[in-house]
Amino acid sequence: MRDNNDGKDNFAAGDGNLNKNVKQPDDTRQNDTPGGGLKYVNAREAAKGGVLGAFIGLAIIIPGVSGSAVAIILKLYEKLLYALGNLFRQFKSCALFLLPIITGAVVGFALGFFGVKILLDIMLFAVVALFAGLMLGALPSVTDEIHNERHTPIRIALFVAGILVPIALSLISIYCGGESADLSSPAAYDYIIYLLLGFAVAITQLVPGLSATALLMATGHYVPLIESVSIAYWQTTPAVFAVYACLIAGFVAGLLCFAKLMSWLLKRRRAATFHAVTGLAAGSVITMFFNPEMLNEYRRWAAGERFGPDLALGAVLFLVGITIAYLFVRMQRKKTQQNN
Repeated sequence: MRDNNDGKDNFAAGDGNLNKNVKQPDDTRQNDTPGGGLKYVNAREAAKGGVLGAFIGLAIIIPGVSGSAVAIILKLYEKLLYALGNLFRQFKSCALFLLPIITGAVVGFALGFFGVKILLDIMLFAVVALFAGLMLGALPSVTDEIHNERHTPIRIALFVAGILVPIALSLISIYCGGESADLSSPAAYDYIIYLLLGFAVAITQLVPGLSATALLMATGHYVPLIESVSIAYWQTTPAVFAVYACLIAGFVAGLLCFAKLMSWLLKRRRAATFHAVTGLAAGSVITMFFNPEMLNEYRRWAAGERFGPDLALGAVLFLVGITIAYLFVRMQRKKTQQNN
């Protein structure tokens, strides 16, 4: 990969004094669609979009899973940002690209809530270990983005900061997590909070390494929201639909707005941004084993509950996840080399 960012991501005071008469490369134009267009070339590519959406849906349920990290692994990250940021300018092409992802997200959330959540209740560590293995095994596809870049001090600092951000968020969710929110009778100002919370959750889906689950746990909304998804709760507490509406509105606004910012960063500071993104992706693997849900699991282990079986099964699934994901990465690398 060429380093197109020499002298551009220095963030020094004179950084903006570039020669304006120098013709910029074609791939830095503001309106260029990344990756040669948004159209899926075949059903397999569309299926990858569905898989990405499924992981985005699962990310709300499973601690530490990052939908945007999966987007990078599947080579759809920049296209996803472009489609979200230009939805109203190029509605048809962007909407067709997003359709499999949205469909997959709905399916992923449903499977996560009604299927994976049951497994999480039974064997939390083993399930998380499997997904952590998948994330770790696929990490080389993220590091490929910076493999041939210069690792300047600033870029290394961004990488380290990227690792620390999800860890810091996890620590906040563990030690400073708020009390469980009451969704049954929200005050007028609570609806503004829910809009902002939805906006923040959207950011976690666009920045690799940030966890929506950790954010919701830190604010005391994770358990109340999960428990609110039931017909009995809806019948007794119809006010929760207004909460859902605010969360969804904030989430959509966050996706559309923050996607523009991330696209801009990748155009102007690609190498620096991917150094930070790589750190975030690596940090997210750590936080999958270090969050409030897992801490409660470790406490059960300390009390003598299922320590041996859970650890053994988790270790096996962790290795299986690494193997499957890395084989996929090697297949993607081989395909890229053939295309080049």
